[in-house]
Amino acid sequence: MAIHMLATRPNAELLTLPWGTPLADWDPALDVPLARGIHRHVVRFIRVTGQVYAVKETRESFARGEYALLRNLQRLGLPTVVPIGVVTGREAPDGQTIEPALVTRHLTHSLPYRALFSHHLQDNTLDRLIDALVVLVVRLHVEGFYWGDCSLSNALFRRSAGEFAAYLVDAETGELHDTLSDGQRAHDLEILRVNMYGELLDLQAGGLLDQQVDPESLVERVLERYDALWTELTGAEVFGTDEMWRIEQRMERLNLLGFDVDELDVVTDFDGHSVRIQPRVVEANHHARSLQRLTGLDLEEPQARRILNDLEVFTAAHDLAEEDRSVAAYRWLNEVYRPLQAMIPAAYRDVVEPAEAYHDVLVHRWFMSESVGKEVNFFDALRSYVDDVLPHRVGVLRAAETNTDADTD
Repeated sequence: MAIHMLATRPNAELLTLPWGTPLADWDPALDVPLARGIHRHVVRFIRVTGQVYAVKETRESFARGEYALLRNLQRLGLPTVVPIGVVTGREAPDGQTIEPALVTRHLTHSLPYRALFSHHLQDNTLDRLIDALVVLVVRLHVEGFYWGDCSLSNALFRRSAGEFAAYLVDAETGELHDTLSDGQRAHDLEILRVNMYGELLDLQAGGLLDQQVDPESLVERVLERYDALWTELTGAEVFGTDEMWRIEQRMERLNLLGFDVDELDVVTDFDGHSVRIQPRVVEANHHARSLQRLTGLDLEEPQARRILNDLEVFTAAHDLAEEDRSVAAYRWLNEVYRPLQAMIPAAYRDVVEPAEAYHDVLVHRWFMSESVGKEVNFFDALRSYVDDVLPHRVGVLRAAETNTDADTD
């Protein structure tokens, strides 16, 4: 059997896996116990030299096409799983051909939607989960990606400063174009409507979704939020020449949504009484890029926005307003963030993300301060969080990661 791996940076240890055996028959001892969703194909999570990979069996054309699409989406800076390679030439000892496999890197600290719902999400948490999916779909559409199978099942979710960030995990049916027509977007949204409605009914039947929640109304809410965000990002706006401040207001609204505008199309009418503006090039993760430039931290957008806000408080508290922002950022990184990282017990670091712990400590500190009626020191709150809150949180996270559903083929 001559195994062939198409990969940009292949891990040689991957070639030692039992590729001459169908995935369904691999030794369970190879599996990493992680939460998994429902798949059309057989999927296994495997640890190789300290890194966890997802391995999916599928047809060669699908595997190669998805690998290429994921690479292109990564180049565009879109939130997707990282493609590692395609394994072909698989053959059983009796000569029977085995389907090729697509290998992707497991997205750390992420969960499928069913694992999240297994803990009976509150209404506001459900709203944040939906918002994350909406932002993902809009970002993909802005870049010209037609998903072809929009659903909760084909995304992974990461907690991010009290919110969620969604990542595309299955691009098998996708197509990348220069731009999408309104018809292509509408068709993708109709697929999302049907898929999500079925997923919510399934959750409700399994007792994982509150019976008070109306799946049909929830799906309609998703589509309404999509339309609102799409319009905010791409819609034209007309106003009078005496309202030029509205250009800056539009830019600020986009920044608050986490997007940068590299170019605006500004057109003044023939009599000079009105102006029409429309964003031309829209980039996501405004706050994440700003924080990365200042500190080198590569975080989710909500986490970055939360930290930048706290960095402003740190700057004011230490009388650094007259200094370059990078000076304040350097001090914050060394005096606050890195000590926090060091105080997270080693036994918890497999499931505790420092940026998310930082957000949780700020929330914990706020409640402590409210309780005692005065400002609580950050490190006093941190010690309280590590001793009293973190053990329970780690237990919940580990329970969610080991909550698995059977794969489908």
